[in-house]
Amino acid sequence: MAKPNYYRQIIQTLGRLYKAHPFYNMGQHISTAVDGSELWGVSDKELFLSLQKYEANLDMDVNHNEEEIEAIIKDGMNLERLFEEEED
Repeated sequence: MAKPNYYRQIIQTLGRLYKAHPFYNMGQHISTAVDGSELWGVSDKELFLSLQKYEANLDMDVNHNEEEIEAIIKDGMNLERLFEEEED
């Protein structure tokens, strides 16, 4: 059985990430995938597995429309008032 080529798999994964999320640069993908850890001693296998997990998490993220985001921000700005109303 042939040994997995993690280097090639990393490149392919980064290609898919670029295609699905073109506004993120490669550094953002890699940094987020390794959670800000030092890259110097990371093996190809570890980097590939981190990127694979990161890609799966991105695919599960739910997109929110602007109205939902605005409502969340507005509610967050009014938290103090909401707590005061509950105390009354």
